[in-house]
Amino acid sequence: MVDALHSPLSRLLRPASVAVVGASDDALRIGGRPIAYMLGQGYGGRILPVNPNRPTIQGLPAFESVAALPQAPDVAIVAVAAKLVPQTIAALGERGTRAAIVFSAGFAEASAEGVVLQQEMLAAARAHGVRILGPNTLGVVNPRSGFYGSFTSVVEMGFPKAGGVGIASQSGAYGSHILGVARASGIGISSCVMTGNESDLHLADMVQAFVDDGDTEVIAVYAEGIRDGGALMAALENARRARKPVVMMKVGTSAVGSAAAQSHTASVAGNDAVTDAVLAELGVVRAHSTDHLLDVARTATRRIYPVDNTLGVITVSGGAGVIVSDAAEVHGLAMPEMPAAAQGRLKELIPFCAPRNPVDCTAQFMNDLGIAGLFAEAVVAEGGYGAILAFFTYTVGAGSIAEGLRAQLKAVRARHPDRLFVLCILATPETVRQYEDDGFAVFEDPARAVAAIAAMTRFGQAFARGPALAPPEVPVLALPDATPNEAQAKQLLAAAGIAVAPERACTDAASAVAAAEALGYPVVLKILSADILHKSEIGGVLLDVGDAAAVRSGFELLLARARAAVPAARIEGVLVAKQLSGGVECILGIQRDPVFGPVAVFGLGGIFIEVLHDVVLRRCPFGEDVAEQMVRSIQGAPLLLGARGKPPVDIQALAAMLARLSQFAHQAGPRLQSIDLNPVFALPQGQGAYAVDAVIELAPQGKEQ
Repeated sequence: MVDALHSPLSRLLRPASVAVVGASDDALRIGGRPIAYMLGQGYGGRILPVNPNRPTIQGLPAFESVAALPQAPDVAIVAVAAKLVPQTIAALGERGTRAAIVFSAGFAEASAEGVVLQQEMLAAARAHGVRILGPNTLGVVNPRSGFYGSFTSVVEMGFPKAGGVGIASQSGAYGSHILGVARASGIGISSCVMTGNESDLHLADMVQAFVDDGDTEVIAVYAEGIRDGGALMAALENARRARKPVVMMKVGTSAVGSAAAQSHTASVAGNDAVTDAVLAELGVVRAHSTDHLLDVARTATRRIYPVDNTLGVITVSGGAGVIVSDAAEVHGLAMPEMPAAAQGRLKELIPFCAPRNPVDCTAQFMNDLGIAGLFAEAVVAEGGYGAILAFFTYTVGAGSIAEGLRAQLKAVRARHPDRLFVLCILATPETVRQYEDDGFAVFEDPARAVAAIAAMTRFGQAFARGPALAPPEVPVLALPDATPNEAQAKQLLAAAGIAVAPERACTDAASAVAAAEALGYPVVLKILSADILHKSEIGGVLLDVGDAAAVRSGFELLLARARAAVPAARIEGVLVAKQLSGGVECILGIQRDPVFGPVAVFGLGGIFIEVLHDVVLRRCPFGEDVAEQMVRSIQGAPLLLGARGKPPVDIQALAAMLARLSQFAHQAGPRLQSIDLNPVFALPQGQGAYAVDAVIELAPQGKEQ
């Protein structure tokens, strides 16, 4: 845990003193709102207004300048004109302040002149050791300490409740929206930080601050673009190791949405499928709506994360049971049947109940509230489920039922504190609060409840995950000066230990015939040119070439096709390769993501990649254990494992090739843009896997990302 007295980021969340530069006596102005909020919410630290024109601000002594402050404040709120910000930051640094929240707008988000002004502000901050949140930020809200370093007006509808959910948002307006929805939903907040332009402190810094913050149990993130993928991944991995759940709403998945995100935050949106894969790898649950974000965060505050989770359901409605079952299937949450003996005993209690799972106790429980407790106890104790969802709808609000039912359910939960208990009810806010105080997560909609339960399973699995195998040792190889042709690409990959089909590069028909006879017919002929990466599109590949005459004619045909299709291409000859058969075609590849670096791709070749997009992605590098998980995780995996009586392919060889490719890409550096091994023939078990085509694309020297 980071000492709050020594960390600038801890001070940003919980300052003992705060200066407001540009303070206003008007509680409705930007420079006045933070002071009014803190005074109203009982902030215990010292507030130091800075305003040269007033001796007092909102009843507090004011100071004419930063230099006149009687002490160095932990944090300064800057609410002055943009052109005055650089000199203000310099003055704060000279006074000893180490963190500033810059409300002022008119910087990089506004104009080219604003970009220059932002650079001047940063130069002043770095010269004096000041960390900047913003500019153009709505700041920080901490209801636990009463610190309101923000001018957001959402609190006029009600101040948030103190609790354990930390919110980090790149958008001030939407972060305030999330804060307002959280307040209306009764979710307690440790802090809410809105990062603005991210000139200095980024989203990753605030995630790490929440990891280090003892008041924060769960981290909820709203992201529009990720500037520093490495720092964010490190912070998310630290959260996983600290067993702090992270739920992230990353927007900008559509073409229009991505463009809006970039213009709004000047951030790189990156590839959304890659973002999905990286977040899943790091144990982050990705939310696709505000409701989902806060549902997951609220449920995670129960701090119960079943690893091998199964869902048991008790309901008073058959229809609700169907809704829950459908949602569980969507989220991959198993709902095994109750044991036969338990079903029999429940049938004895209510002959017309449905005891399998969902367990429908029917409305009969209203005649004897003890039945609800007996059914719930049976589901928990005999079903052995990790999570229990009880659908009692509006019955909990009936005066004749409410207290008795609550007592029954509370007693069952008390006997099984290790289980995740979730209720679906319609009730007054007071009744909902009582159930939440009893330790239940409460929802109105059963499908939303199931989504939240499934998220707890993903957290549990991420927290329980042990260390993975190290990536394989691959020699560090120098990349060529320019994009290589196919033969050169394969030679480079072979040096990294990646098996390729036997082949020879030939510059004339006679040498091509000699190569074919040495390799054995049939062979494959391919045009060889670094300027023609996609050979099949110009007819540059000939299959099933079966004799010397066919090799000679094929050689001339390929040259003619290449010259006609790409007249300016440098033709280096023809590649003669042994034609492999009897395997399953796969694709292995690398794509450099602008945010997260090299990412490996695995899938089946042919229609599966072109039409079905059945691929799995993983950030590089990784070991053979992760590679094998990737191979086995695609939807088409049965074709690799021996479907319809066919022998299984060499999974271990595929995994070894994929792991080596990931390490090669990691070591190659930013000039490596992409690798396509398509197809790779996965031969039957024990016979290996071989790349029969390879394309490596490199950025020109000095032009890497």
